[in-house]
Amino acid sequence: MLPSLLLPVLLLFLSVSLTAAAAAAAAARCTTSTPIKTYQKCMNLPTQGASLAWTYHPHNATLDLAFSGTFISPSGWVAWGLNPDSPAMTGTRALVAFSDPTSGGLLLLPFILDPGVKLQRSPLVSRPLDVPLLSSSAMLRSDSSVRDGAGLHIFATLRLSPNRTRINHVWNHGLYVQGYSPTIHPTAPSDLASRATIDVVSTATEVGPAVPSWFRSTHAVLNAASWGFLLPVGVTVARYLRQCTSVRPTWFYGHAAVQIVGFLFGTAGFSMGIIMGRASPGVTYTLHRGLGVAAFVTGGLQAAALLFRPKTTNRFRKYWKSYHHFVGYGCVVLGVVNVFQGFEVMELGGSYWKLGYCLVLSTLVGVCVALEANAWVVFCRRAEEEKVRREGRVEGHQAVKGSISI
Repeated sequence: MLPSLLLPVLLLFLSVSLTAAAAAAAAARCTTSTPIKTYQKCMNLPTQGASLAWTYHPHNATLDLAFSGTFISPSGWVAWGLNPDSPAMTGTRALVAFSDPTSGGLLLLPFILDPGVKLQRSPLVSRPLDVPLLSSSAMLRSDSSVRDGAGLHIFATLRLSPNRTRINHVWNHGLYVQGYSPTIHPTAPSDLASRATIDVVSTATEVGPAVPSWFRSTHAVLNAASWGFLLPVGVTVARYLRQCTSVRPTWFYGHAAVQIVGFLFGTAGFSMGIIMGRASPGVTYTLHRGLGVAAFVTGGLQAAALLFRPKTTNRFRKYWKSYHHFVGYGCVVLGVVNVFQGFEVMELGGSYWKLGYCLVLSTLVGVCVALEANAWVVFCRRAEEEKVRREGRVEGHQAVKGSISI
C-alpha cells in the first residue's frame, strides 16, 4: 500500500524538478529574438548575467546588435560600449541607459570614458561618440519602469572597419545616477571582469584574466596586518625596549622577527595587488597604488639596510642609524595611510572592519604614548641622577684639593 502511494509522489517530484531544470537552462541560454528584430548569433557574457545578440552584414561592414543587461537599483544604470584600443574601461565609447530624472522614462545617452572618469574628479558628462554609430535605442524587457532586477535591451547599429571583425566591448551596471551623470560601478571581481574581445564572424571570444573572488579580501587582510599593524609594532619594540638593559639583546631579535614577518606578509599582499591590477587594466586607483609602491620600496630599503649594517665601532654607524630611523618611520606612515585608503577603495569607509582597525591602531598608539611618557620620566630621572653624581664628584674633588692645600 505504501509503495503504491509513494510512486505518484516521486513521479510528481521528478516532473517538477525536470521542469524547473529546463526553465533554468532556458533562462541561462542566450536568445537571438528581441521585440524589435531577430539576430543571427548570440552568446552569454561571462559576468552579470548579460548576453549579446548580433547580425554582421559583410557587404557594408555594418553590425546590428542587442545587449541584454539587468538593473541593480531603481536609481541605477546599465551600460554597454566599444573600446577601439583594448578591452578596458578607459577609452570606452559607452551607451548608458537609466531612468530620466525629469520624466521617469528610460533614457539612453552616449559617454566617452576618459582616464579621469575612474577617479571621479568631475561628473561624467554625455557627449557624442567619435565612432560610426548609425543608430541606438533602449527598451525594458518586460517591466514598465526601472527597478532592481529589471531587464533591459540596448540596441545599436555600427559600421566597422573593412575586414576588421574583432571588437573590444565592455559592459557594466551601477547603483546611482546623479542628475544625468552615472556614478562609479561596484568593484567586485565580476564587475571588474566585465569586458571581452569577440570576433563577430567566428564568435571566438577572448575574456580578460579574472582573479579568484577571495583575492581582494586576502589582499586587504594581509596588507592591513603587515603594513598597518606588524611594522608599527616592530618599530615600537625597537624604540621602547632598546632602553631596557635587562632585555638586551632580546629586543633586537624581537624587532627583526616582527619586521621580517610583517614585510613578508606585506610583500604577499603587494603581489596580489599587482595581479589584480593586471587583471583589471581599465580600473586604476592611482593614490592607493602610489602609496603601496612607496611603502613597498621603503620596506625593501629597510630590508637591504640590515644587510649593510656597519659595526658599532664604524664611523659611519651614526649615519646608518639616522637613515634606518627616518626610512622606517616613513614606511610605517605610508603603510597606515594606505590601509585607510584601501578601506575607501573597497567602499568600507563606514564599515565595522574600519572601526575594528581603528580600535586596534588607537590601542597601539595609546601604548606608545604611555611608553613614551615613561621613557621621558626614566630619561629625566637618569639625567638628575647623573647631575647629582657629577656634583658629588666635583665636591669630593674640591674637598681633596682643600685637604692637600692645608
